[in-house]
Amino acid sequence: MAAESGRPAEACVGQVVLPGDLLLLPAHYGEDAEGERLRLSTGAAPAGRLLCGPGLRRSGAGLLVTKCGLLRHRPAGPGAYWVDSQQKRYVPVKGDHVIGIVTAKAGDVFKLDVGGSEPASLSYLAFEGATKRNRPNVQVGDLIYGQFLVANKDMEPEMVCIDSSGKSSGMGIIGQDGFLFKVSLGLIRKLLAPKCEIIQELSQLYPFEMVLGMNGRIWVKAKTVQQTLIIVNVLEASEYMTAEQRRQALAKLSGN
Repeated sequence: MAAESGRPAEACVGQVVLPGDLLLLPAHYGEDAEGERLRLSTGAAPAGRLLCGPGLRRSGAGLLVTKCGLLRHRPAGPGAYWVDSQQKRYVPVKGDHVIGIVTAKAGDVFKLDVGGSEPASLSYLAFEGATKRNRPNVQVGDLIYGQFLVANKDMEPEMVCIDSSGKSSGMGIIGQDGFLFKVSLGLIRKLLAPKCEIIQELSQLYPFEMVLGMNGRIWVKAKTVQQTLIIVNVLEASEYMTAEQRRQALAKLSGN
């Protein structure tokens, strides 16, 4: 029944998909009567493997949609399918870089609010150069930029501020100044895309620092408070503006 109701994934790219929809991949299933089954290990795959992104789950006959949104496809490199949705609630995923707010200290572990269903834990040893004697100066209310080491439905999320080689790689405590605000997860993915036009256009308006978290949080700091608030307003409005409307708004701001 599921195989009969499935639709080719290539034909659905850019269209709205709903939870429960079955997407079939023509390059990975045969024409036998058994049905269209996903075969990622065969030589027919263009790049040897397929990445299953947010909003999709592997199924015996292809990919099963778990979120409502627009289906996206990246043909370059390892092929990837994902659902671009306007979801605001964040579900922790292993490897995601997020911005957390320290809410409590519990022994040798900090508790962080990451916007999920439960707080994440962060050990004081999960910082570059941290030892039992040399502890990081982390206070309640501080902003932490890190990545998830453990994230699944059966365990408490665990964050670290170091990579696999023990280096911070830009992670750690975010400065006291600046402005933190929240946007949809779809806008975050758009801003994190390579050569994002929104960020390129904003960088021509004012110099600023910005930290993007996959949990929908953005930290921005510009030279003055006024410039910081302008950048925040432009980023929040860019989700609902076209590229031409955004350029007109930035042209007005640059003329002032």
